[in-house]
This record gives sequence, C-alpha cells and structure tokens, in this order.
Amino acid sequence: MSYKSIGLDDRLYEYLSAVSLREPDILAQLREETAALPNAGMQIAPDQGQFMALLVKLTGAKKVLEVGVFTGYSSLSVALALPQQGLVTAFDISPEWTAVARRYWERAGVADKIDLSLGAAIDGLDALLKQGDTEGTYDFAFIDADKENYDGYYERALRLLKPGGLLLIDNVLWGGLVADESADDADTVAIRALNLKIHADSRVDISLLPIADGLTLALKRSAAG
Repeated sequence: MSYKSIGLDDRLYEYLSAVSLREPDILAQLREETAALPNAGMQIAPDQGQFMALLVKLTGAKKVLEVGVFTGYSSLSVALALPQQGLVTAFDISPEWTAVARRYWERAGVADKIDLSLGAAIDGLDALLKQGDTEGTYDFAFIDADKENYDGYYERALRLLKPGGLLLIDNVLWGGLVADESADDADTVAIRALNLKIHADSRVDISLLPIADGLTLALKRSAAG
C-alpha cells in the first residue's frame, strides 16, 4: 500500500495499458503516424485520451471546447465519445499538423462533429465570447497549447463553460520542472503560476492528477457555489 501515487516505470505502464487500454484502431494508427513527426512528444498519451473520453460520457457532454489540436488525438478521442449531436469547437495555429487531424477525423466519420478554427486561440476564444450567446454554454473544455497563454485560455474557457462544466488542463506537472526551483523559463513559470491560481480559485472544484504529464480537472461551480 502507498500513501501517495506510485511512479510508473515502463514495465508497470505496459501492464496498465494491457489491462486497461481499449484504443480503437483509428486512434492507434494516428498515434503511430504522429510518432514519426519531430514534435511527436506533443501528443497526449493513449490512456489520457481514454480517460477524457470516459469523462465526456460520464458528464453527458455535448458541447466541447478544445484549445490546441496538434494532430487530433484528443479531439478524435472526445468526438468518438460524443453523442451524434455533439460538437467540438477547436482552435490551433498549424495548418500542417491539423491536416493530419482532419484526415483522421474524416476516416473515423466524426469530421462533422469538429469545428476547427486556425489562428491564435486567444483571438478565437474572444471572438466566440463576442457572439453573445456562447458564454456559459459549454459542457467540457480541454486546454493543451502554448503554456505562456495558459492563464488567458483558462479565464476564457471558464467563462464559456456552464456551471457544472468540466475543464481539463494538460502538462501541469511539466516533466517535473514545476517542482524544480531552478527552472525559470517562461513556460514553467506560466504553468506554476496557473497551478497556484487554480488551487486558490473559489470558482472551481479541482483535482490535479498525475496522468501522463499532469492533468488538472476543474469543475466550474454555480454562482452560489
């Protein structure tokens, strides 16, 4: 028994995957193709994708926000878990990476469930909020993009989420650098600051889980919460 989360060496992670992971072939193919790219480390782990899909089903989410698409593993995982009328509103800056994503969305038959906007996500989120009928309407959100803008993404996603909506933030342990006082690069500093902010944020109920590179779950409270 252990009073804290255990570390996963390769052998234990392989065991975890063998008895837990039910990765659809289309996701496995996407993961294999992405592994050959120079930025392959940006892709989420398959067990994280499965966990996110489970959360979508548990929450009954239909309207999803994604900030940071890369080659589409997370959005595909979520779209496959959504009901037929579900929709992912996604933002990314790369036509090249998202071209891979679009291919797999089409192959999986979920392209109609994903609305992708290319460009700066902050601008896209602001445009979404300016529509006037979007604030407080999203069920689920996932942030996995440039770290220096994490706080801006967090604030905008929180406004877009409905009370009881669930926000997930990736890379919050940042390879352990957040606990290394000598690490003072801009990305690490930004993640540290957001972690501390969320810990003290009375607008949400939270849990930071040691899944992959660290995943924060923040449940938006009602106004009276």
